[in-house]
Amino acid sequence: MAEEKHIDALTGTATTGHEWDGLRELNTPLPRWWLWLFYITIVWSVGYWVVYPAWPLLTSATEGVTGWHARSAVVEDLAALKAQRGPLMEKLSTASMTDIAADPQLLDFSRAVGRVAFADNCAPCHGAGGGGTKGYPNLNDDDWLWGGKLADIELTIRHGARAGDDKGRAGNMPAFGRDNILKANEISAVADFTRTLSGLAPEAGADLNLGKKLFADNCAVCHGPEGKGNRELGAPNLTDKIWLFGADKATIVAGIQNGRGGVMPVWAGRLPEPTIKALTLYVHTLGGGEK
Repeated sequence: MAEEKHIDALTGTATTGHEWDGLRELNTPLPRWWLWLFYITIVWSVGYWVVYPAWPLLTSATEGVTGWHARSAVVEDLAALKAQRGPLMEKLSTASMTDIAADPQLLDFSRAVGRVAFADNCAPCHGAGGGGTKGYPNLNDDDWLWGGKLADIELTIRHGARAGDDKGRAGNMPAFGRDNILKANEISAVADFTRTLSGLAPEAGADLNLGKKLFADNCAVCHGPEGKGNRELGAPNLTDKIWLFGADKATIVAGIQNGRGGVMPVWAGRLPEPTIKALTLYVHTLGGGEK
């Protein structure tokens, strides 16, 4: 005997026969427009299989009616871009930094190339706009650890900092606490005195006289007797308001205790010669480049 259909009293729609805890499932058909769209996608997919490469075979794949390949299209686009950029890239490769900066067309081109290279290679540390972050310098200001002239920036990019290149930037801040050079109370006194160099208030009861003496004995050799810094060593200027790792005492104490020495990669050999020059010019024009 056929099971009698159950009609929902509220909607007048037949149910599927499924029931859970007294709740019945309505047998509501899909909308016509949805079904037609579904059928169209099926037809479209069949046509796509015929027109474009789609089905893998044992050693190859179906070529499709058009024979079009995404990979070959990319290769063609790259070849066209290389042909378009070729003359300027060649000129950028052979010209000096001074010549590039004096040529408006070449300077604009190098900035465009440098902007892309910066986004691909430098932005993860220095930020998309070169604004930097804690431990990574801001390239938009005029505060430079190693110098902000074109030659200085090129050397830093080309050979890196503390990255093992003999021509690269060198200089580490010693770990005065970890290596038992200074005691805990002496580190605290140096930290308090260092903060005063940029106008920051020391902690109550700070022994500034001790801090000043210890600074002269241990820190002045790199940072200078007045704390103005030393670009040859990458020692920052401690008298300005710019603090790479933070100006709170705990951060300064940690730096004195354990030392500082961030690493910048060596880009020579990893980036083409024109790209290194373009990066140099782009960084120089971010806002803080020196003449």
